[in-house]
Amino acid sequence: MKLSLRTILFLLILSSFTSTKKTYRYIKNESFRSGEKLEYRVHLGFLSGATATMEISETVYQINGRPCFKVNVFGRTAGIIDVFYKVRDNWGSYIDTAAIVPHRFYRYIKENRYRKNEIVNFNHDLDTATVARLDKKTRKLLKKDKFAVPNNVQDLVSGYYFLRTLDLSKYKSGDIININAFFDDEIYDMKIKMLGTERIKTKVGRFEAYKLAPVLPENSLFKDENSIKVWISKDKNKLPLKIKADMFVGAIEVDIKSYKNIRNKIQQ
Repeated sequence: MKLSLRTILFLLILSSFTSTKKTYRYIKNESFRSGEKLEYRVHLGFLSGATATMEISETVYQINGRPCFKVNVFGRTAGIIDVFYKVRDNWGSYIDTAAIVPHRFYRYIKENRYRKNEIVNFNHDLDTATVARLDKKTRKLLKKDKFAVPNNVQDLVSGYYFLRTLDLSKYKSGDIININAFFDDEIYDMKIKMLGTERIKTKVGRFEAYKLAPVLPENSLFKDENSIKVWISKDKNKLPLKIKADMFVGAIEVDIKSYKNIRNKIQQ
């Protein structure tokens, strides 16, 4: 079959439009679903300092033409600490239900007089992230900045839910899990070290758990690179059960206190 010059040119033009369209990956998710709600107590020793909630909306949203989980993370101070240092933070992410990548990330930070409001829109066809900086009071748009990001990049919220989809049983003690994340206008190669398994006691029962540690750069807050430890249930839910941060001022702990609408039956 002979092709005319006009036909060839048409095919070349057509391919130039279609070549930028990305084929999204598919990540098998057996760990979480719409409606899941997890609540935590944050404390320094016996002193309760704050509460935190991680909640997946029951509604599936369409962002960039893709179905997405909407995840909200709320943090607020409590008790006597709330009198002296008031925190009302809201972090959130619209996470692709199939590819487990973020399409939109937002954070509205209120910590005493400090305010920060921003929305990050991810374009996974072009591998870009556009940061919309919002007014501290009115949340009106002030400016936008665009950044190049790696393929399948995560934000700090979506990265955790991506971690829950991984088969953690295949990692041995000492193995490193790498996750690329975009945060505060920078790209981070997040390294998470597998420390093994451990049975722990929580407010909602005893669990066999994977013990992980984000690898930290040298800094003035934490004692060493493994100062933050995370325990994730060793079952299909992979629930975040506990976080412990060993700081120079003491150990801050985050402990699960309730769960709701989890995907699988609890195994203890």
